Formats: sequence, C-alpha cells, structure tokens
Amino acid sequence: MSTPESAAESFLVVPCAWHDEVVAAVYRARGYDADESAAAATNAAEATWHGIRTHHAIKALHIEAVHRGGGGGPVPGAKVRRLPGRFEASQVWDAGRKLGQPVAFEAMETCLELAARYGIGQVSVDHAFHYLWGGGYVLRAAQRGFIGYTHCTAALAEVVPYGGRTPTLGTNPHSWAFPTQAAVGFPVLVDWATSVTAMGRIDQCRREGRPLPAGAAVDREGRPTTDPDAAVALLPFGAHKGYGLGLINELVAAFIGGSRPTLRNRSPVPGEKHTTTFYFQAVHPDAISGGAFAGGRSQLENIRAVLADIRAHGNERCRLPGELEGEAAARSARNGGLLFTAAEVAELNLLAAEAQLAPLVADALPRAR
Repeated sequence: MSTPESAAESFLVVPCAWHDEVVAAVYRARGYDADESAAAATNAAEATWHGIRTHHAIKALHIEAVHRGGGGGPVPGAKVRRLPGRFEASQVWDAGRKLGQPVAFEAMETCLELAARYGIGQVSVDHAFHYLWGGGYVLRAAQRGFIGYTHCTAALAEVVPYGGRTPTLGTNPHSWAFPTQAAVGFPVLVDWATSVTAMGRIDQCRREGRPLPAGAAVDREGRPTTDPDAAVALLPFGAHKGYGLGLINELVAAFIGGSRPTLRNRSPVPGEKHTTTFYFQAVHPDAISGGAFAGGRSQLENIRAVLADIRAHGNERCRLPGELEGEAAARSARNGGLLFTAAEVAELNLLAAEAQLAPLVADALPRAR
C-alpha cells in the first residue's frame, strides 16, 4: 500500500513550481517531449501532495534511469496506437513503451468519456512502462463523480509467491476511488501494492537509515529480513490473499498480451515481450444503481448511512481509506507547497543539478506546520 506521510515526521516545504520545473526539465533532458515531461511532473507532484512518499519524483526518475534502454524500458516520444475493436465501451491500446504517466492520464480520461456515454468505460494498455502512483488517476475519476479503478503489472518481478522463495510476481498495485466527497468530505481511496510494502518503501528506509517492517522482505537466501540493504525481494501481504490479488494482475495482463513476469525489464529474450500492462475502468454511479434504497433514501443518503454504520458500534475512531491522503493534501495546501524530508531535498537537488537548475537551500526552506 502506498502509505501517506506521518504528521509526526519533520518536513520541509518545497515550492510546487520549483518541483515541477525541475522534474519536467530532467525528463526533457533525458529526451522526453514537453507533454510527457509535464505529465510525469504532475503525477509526482500529486503523489507528494497527498503524502505518498514511495511514488514521488525521486522514485519516478530513478526507475526511468534504471530501465531506460532495456527490454521493457520507456521510449521517449513513443506514440500510442489505439487498436481496432468491436466493443463500444472498451478500447485496447499499444503504448509502444511510451512513458507510463502520460499514457495513464489519457487512458483514464478516455474511460471517463466512455462512462459518461455508456455508463462504464474500460481501457487496457499493452507494451507500457510504469505509471507510478495509481491513486492519482482514480482520484481524478472520483473528483468528477465517477468510480475509478486501475491496476497494472509492475516494472519488475520482485514479489515471492505465497509458499515460494523466488520473486515471480510484480508488486502489482490496485487502486479504487469512489466519489464520496459529499458523504464524508473526501473520496474513499483504496490504493495498495499486493506486497506487504512497495519497493519504494525499501528505498526510503535505506535512504533514511530505518529498518523495514517485519515480514515484508527476504534476502538472497529467501530468509525474512528487516535490513533494507539486505532485502532483494518482497512478500505478498496477507499470505495467500495478497498473492491471489497480485496474480489477478498477471492473469489480466496475460489476456491483454503481457508476457512472462520474470522477463519484465530484464535482458531481452528473442520472441518475448518485456513490458508492463495497464487496466483502467470508470463507472457512472447511476449505471449500477437499482434505485431501491432502504427507507426511501437517495443514493447519497444511502452512502452516508453505509459509511456511518461501518464507523459506528465502537468503531468511531476507525479511519476510512483515503482519509490520510485527504489530510495530507490539506496539510500541503495549508503549507503552500510539497512536503519532503531533508534527505529527500538532497536527492531533489541532485536532480536539479542534472537539469542544470538552481538547487534549494535546505536551511532556508520553511518547516511544515
């Protein structure tokens, strides 16, 4: 699960404009066009704005650099092909290894257009590259009154299947968002990797000198470890349950056209594919409504009643998924910028140097309230 930042941690406030300029400039310097670069910067900013520290700009540009030029790595300026199909509310695309973020934004927008017309819309994408924070795409659907969903296969097979010792699955995230703003003040957002933690969390713990949570990773011998420097593979959350959810992504990918997961972004094998797949869906709430809500309630009143019932009966302190992201977004807005740790600011300054832009002076940045 992409876990929002904790209010107890110490953060510096980075200007949004500086962040977006630096991130887009690095992508442009690496050969991506202006639209691709802007989309990548936007997804990174939205992740940080909502407190998601495992899928921000540092992670995005790191995996781009690692995989660039590989068998499934991104191709700057690649064009998406919309393939012919026979279903009005469905589209299938070949992304041609285009950078994932601009593809994902366009795919969700297309789903919303289809759902507005047909009640439901879906887009599957073959030959893609990591789209980073899936929650950002489905939140856009919820903010426009639709139910949004996406999942993808991860860039690498880094997760050991339940009962195994060798990673043959991706972290394979699922992201749902529901338009519940009028009911509870924010979209309910269920956004998680199917591993105990994301690989970005391993990187974060390594960067900040912190141990991993128990039961999250294994070393080269397949033994559980809490040492981020020793961790080489992840474990599925919930034992067989997380394994099953991760397997869903691999099976949907296989139906779309994805190849063997252990080959993704690895050394090319003749005749095999080495790319990820995406799946997107948007649903208009009226398209699934039976209208027979108990007590003569409206759909909105029914949503309020259901969520209130879940959090009653001694569960009043229970939080809803998406509440922490909403609070993080409110904190970012209150501070007027993006919140990063001092260690992350140092990493951002390395990116600024790559883009030949002025670095931030950490001591001059305000501390988040």
